[in-house]
Amino acid sequence: MYICALTQLNRMKSNIEIQRIEKSKIDSVDFNNLPFGSVYSDHMLECTYTNGAWQTPVIKPYAPISLDPSAKIFHYGQSIFEGMKAYKDKDGKSLLFRPLENWKRLNKSAKRLVIPEIPEEIFMNGLTKLLEVDANWIPTNDGSSLYIRPFMFASGLGFHASPANEYKFVICTAPSGAYFAGKVKVLIEEKYARAANGGVGFAKAGGNYAAQFYPTQLAIEKGYNQVIWTDDNSHEYIEEAGAMNIFIRINDTLITSPTSDRILDGITRRSVLQIAEDLNIDVEVRKITVSEVIAAAQSGSLKEMFGAGTAAVISPIAGFGYKDTDYDLPELSEPFAQKLKKAITDIQTNKAEDPHGWRVFI
Repeated sequence: MYICALTQLNRMKSNIEIQRIEKSKIDSVDFNNLPFGSVYSDHMLECTYTNGAWQTPVIKPYAPISLDPSAKIFHYGQSIFEGMKAYKDKDGKSLLFRPLENWKRLNKSAKRLVIPEIPEEIFMNGLTKLLEVDANWIPTNDGSSLYIRPFMFASGLGFHASPANEYKFVICTAPSGAYFAGKVKVLIEEKYARAANGGVGFAKAGGNYAAQFYPTQLAIEKGYNQVIWTDDNSHEYIEEAGAMNIFIRINDTLITSPTSDRILDGITRRSVLQIAEDLNIDVEVRKITVSEVIAAAQSGSLKEMFGAGTAAVISPIAGFGYKDTDYDLPELSEPFAQKLKKAITDIQTNKAEDPHGWRVFI
């Protein structure tokens, strides 16, 4: 049975066209000073959906994508994406963290936006083959990783307001350093909403992020780094932090909002919940009001707030603003955020046991 499965995997991997770059640009990259997501690896994967089926994936040199002006992505916004990372351990082995969860969530997003779902064999085998081809681009420096961006969009033509008949699935990669540097200060949003009930807030749709930019820019102009999103109706409930899920520690209990139509089911969020349980940290998944957070800050029981997501893993929040008042969070000697981030990154980089089977070696 194992031999048959291995034979099938190799057959599916071989069913990928590979066009190698003539000369790598890797020697021009300073891996000791990597920005986040703006240096790109040599190759990309592209696969087209046409005539009702996904075609043979192609790994080719990283290059611009040419599209007709009438491509429906430009007019009706059918675009979704994922965020992942690849790592190398101390022995030089390359690995991924929970990649099937990204595949499942990409298809969940695809279904909501009427984009054809991508088969597991195209996603996983295309991804692993791409990482084999560009294995030298996976950083080995502490705190660095190869950021992976799978995305799908409507490439079919027409001005008619309807789903396209052709789509592209693409994977690009970028060796990257830390997402955030320094302390993060956030503003609790009182007017704008990230998503609404019945909408696409649970999907990783490009339009969700585009709609965040304006209120986030307003917050930046006031001296903050990001926005804490509240519910679309009353703005009484805490929902997300920027493009991440949010965790709030009151005394020794960690609280996070339940997922919904408005809140992304983050893979890092789920990992934090499991690791917190492993570390015997009390966790509550429930709605939390802005007034409860303010009261906790005023009483001194608010100990920590942090965002959780693929790019930053865990991003501690140093302070927040609400109704023209700023609140600073205490500096703790052993914050939960630090313990949780170390536990997750140690699993991701093969420095610790993997009791939940999250690592996938390439």
